[in-house]
Amino acid sequence: MSDIRAIKRALLSVSDKTGLIDFARALEQRGVTLISTGGTRKAIADAGVGVTDVSDVTGFPEMMDGRVKTLHPKVHGGLLAIRENPEHEAAMLAHGIEPIDLLVVNLYPFEATVARQAGWEETIENIDIGGPAMIRAAAKNHEDVAVVVDVADYQEILDAMDASGGGAPLSLRKKLAQKAYARTAAYDAAISNWLAKEIGVETPEYRAVGGRLSEPMRYGENPHQHAGFYSTGEKRIGVATARQAQGKQLSYNNVNDTDAAFELVAEFDPNRTAAVAIIKHANPCGVAEGGSLKEAYLRAQACDPISAFGGIVALNRRLDAEAAAEIVKIFTEVIIAPDADEAAIALVASKKNLRLLLTGGLPDPRAAGLAVRSVAGGLLFQSRDNAVVDDMPLKIVTRRAPTEQELADLKFAFRVAKHVKSNAIVYAKGGATVGIGAGQMSRVDSSRIAAWKAAEAAKGAGAAESWAKGSVVASDAFFPFADGLLAAADAGATAVIQPGGSVRDDEVIKAADEAGLAMVMTGFRHFRH
Repeated sequence: MSDIRAIKRALLSVSDKTGLIDFARALEQRGVTLISTGGTRKAIADAGVGVTDVSDVTGFPEMMDGRVKTLHPKVHGGLLAIRENPEHEAAMLAHGIEPIDLLVVNLYPFEATVARQAGWEETIENIDIGGPAMIRAAAKNHEDVAVVVDVADYQEILDAMDASGGGAPLSLRKKLAQKAYARTAAYDAAISNWLAKEIGVETPEYRAVGGRLSEPMRYGENPHQHAGFYSTGEKRIGVATARQAQGKQLSYNNVNDTDAAFELVAEFDPNRTAAVAIIKHANPCGVAEGGSLKEAYLRAQACDPISAFGGIVALNRRLDAEAAAEIVKIFTEVIIAPDADEAAIALVASKKNLRLLLTGGLPDPRAAGLAVRSVAGGLLFQSRDNAVVDDMPLKIVTRRAPTEQELADLKFAFRVAKHVKSNAIVYAKGGATVGIGAGQMSRVDSSRIAAWKAAEAAKGAGAAESWAKGSVVASDAFFPFADGLLAAADAGATAVIQPGGSVRDDEVIKAADEAGLAMVMTGFRHFRH
């Protein structure tokens, strides 16, 4: 017995009318009877394609501002009836229900409505009810019915009909059913998360996530792992919304690292200063401000030129030719910037594998949002770390207050430490990192590694002493003991910024005073695991 199901009758009801007329005409040419609703029916009819209004099928008019039009047994019976089931056939015959073999629905644009920050009433009216109900019914009955929720699948239906003499095979119907359920799940996730945000529920009893495939990837973190990049529809500028101006496909690790780089560089107001962040394996290996992007890039690269090779470069301003010419001198995986000059794009294009992403802006570091991480058997949700050092009430806790330059560097270093894996220690001087210690099991080890990095970079540049001399140091969390702070003092740091909050704060403050350090506390921790 063939698994092909003939498509003789189709119901079309779409918000996105891209390709609708051509598809409807193609179905009509293949002998399919068309049923439709509201604006979809009008568009099809106006194009001269034969179509029956769903009201003529149900015997009921659309009512309640279109809220009720397809919720009717003659629609759902036609979708859910199991062909060749005697009881179902008898019910259809008794109630005048005709089968629907193809359902074509794309939903009210709820996500787009939220993204443009529409008001409550408009957003509520863009919650589709009849669409998801029909989609789920058709998908459940995929043994007999094909369901299409994506404009991109129109041609595949037509090709299947041409190849089979007018129907769709079971393999295609199953694939479309899976996609249909995923679409309604993502749609409901968007609605429930929006409602939770609107009514101020921070930890709802049920939390749903959903996304749409942006692109399948060759592999994940490692070649034996499968991966895909999904966009959630969140209105946040970054790698998910960027235009790839040139270069080969992004890898899983590229996306992860580029996101980290761009979120970091967005901490620096482009109206105040040019800034560049270089990321390697999700950690910054150099960050700097400068009078120009070229200057900022060179200062960032100098922090750790070895690690910068093969890194991700993020800029907070429009990429210009001067900076691009410098960046392409060494192997770089990705450049991400709000925009780029044509001359800069041409320079980057000389490196065919180098990816250039243009975002059209910067993400707001203060904006609220959700971060999610998977664990065995569950998901961890938290609000985004949107604390910004400029908004923190800095408390001077040592006898010596930081100088104006030290305070500027302390703020700079704490901005960077927010984006370094814990335990994080950042040495900075003159608006540039000079040593970074990341991801160590003890804070004192991070401090020592950062100091060693500063000494090695200085040695490589032919400097007489470590770049940590005369620097300031930032810690993402409090110093549990004075040893980490003293390691920074030994390296040559003159001032410290840290959250505070340890039971040994007094001991640490005393050690700072004895070492002649200035220290400020922020009251905010920036763990990043």
